[in-house]
Formats: sequence, C-alpha cells, structure tokens
Amino acid sequence: MNISLYIINDIKPLSISDKISDMQLLFNQLTYTHIPIKNNENAYIGCLSETDVYCFESDKHISDYSYASEGFFVRDDANWLDVLETFAQNASNIMPVLNVDNAYLGYYELNDIITLFNQTPFFAEDGGTLVIEKGLDDYSFSEISQIVESNKGKLLGAFISKMENELVQLTLKIGNSSLNDIIQTFRRYDYSIISGHEDDSYIESLKERSDYLNKYLNM
Repeated sequence: MNISLYIINDIKPLSISDKISDMQLLFNQLTYTHIPIKNNENAYIGCLSETDVYCFESDKHISDYSYASEGFFVRDDANWLDVLETFAQNASNIMPVLNVDNAYLGYYELNDIITLFNQTPFFAEDGGTLVIEKGLDDYSFSEISQIVESNKGKLLGAFISKMENELVQLTLKIGNSSLNDIIQTFRRYDYSIISGHEDDSYIESLKERSDYLNKYLNM
C-alpha cells in the first residue's frame, strides 16, 4: 500500500520569522491540531500545537517560542501502520513527511490514514471478531493461526490489544467460519475467551444446564 500518494502539500510550514498572529490566524481557518514550522534555511524544525499558540503573545515572532515545537514526523517510505502509530503517540491530526535528506515534502491527514485502515480486510471483510487471552509467555501467533485454520477459518487480522499482569489479550478477525468451533478449540488450548461477536453456543449450553439444574433442585 503506497500511502505516499496521500501526501498533501497545500499548507507550507510557517517560518520562525513569521509572527505568532500569522499562526493564530491560520489555526482559525483550519481544523488541525498542529502547524509545521521551519527555520530561515527552510529546514523543518517541528510543529507548534494549537493549544500552545493561543497562549503565546500574538505580536511576537515564532522564533521566540520555537523551543515549544514538537519534532515529530514520518519518512516518505513509512508504512501506514507506523504512520498511524506516530499519530497516536503525538495526539495530532497532521503528520509532517520528510524524505531521507530531511527535506519537508508535505503532510498526512489523520482521516486519510484511518480511511486506509478501514479499507483493510480486518474491517472491510465479513467475519467474526474474537478477543482471547493467555499468559504472556504461553501464546504464539503460529498456534493461533493453526487453531483458526484447523477449523476451516481464515485469519483476516490479529493484533495485541492489551498487555497487563503477565497476560496478553489478542483481537482476531476471522472469516469463512462460525466462531463456535474455533472458540471451543481455543478453550482446549487454555485460552480464555474475553468476547466473541457471534453466539457462543458453549456459554448458552452452560446457561441452559444451570437453569435446568436449578429448576431440578428446587422441585
């Protein structure tokens, strides 16, 4: 997936010789959380955030506050997952793009990258979503794939969604199969089922047996 096609270049970085009022005016016109800035040699310095800029004195120059710039960026050959991660780490909806020579090429918009994410099979393909849990040292992706595929399922995607107290939770997207058989197999391999976006016949069966037992004992 060549995401460099989504580089936008309609907003040029402001120079440190520009006034803060210029940046405040730009923020008034845009919906971005940050705006890139450059030095007098046209080299990218970083981004100033909207929250900070509105606290600065409007008649001063950007150079007076360049110390507050945040130096995040991605390379033009970065994959979409790395770009999405950098967005999340910096709480920004704009991401400057530099080439290998550190020349500023433009920026990505967060919405464009999320749209690409939503077009991946993990979201776009029909299937069930399953969240499983196991000890941090006890799970393996090869075992997970084997369990899914041995039940004639197709693993459309998997990622670690939580790590805590020596336990790891994994979110799976599974196509071409009912989740019930897969869930039972995961249980046999000592995985805990956190949630499954299909009916779990095992749980329903337990509930039915419990209701029957309670009814029997209360006769």
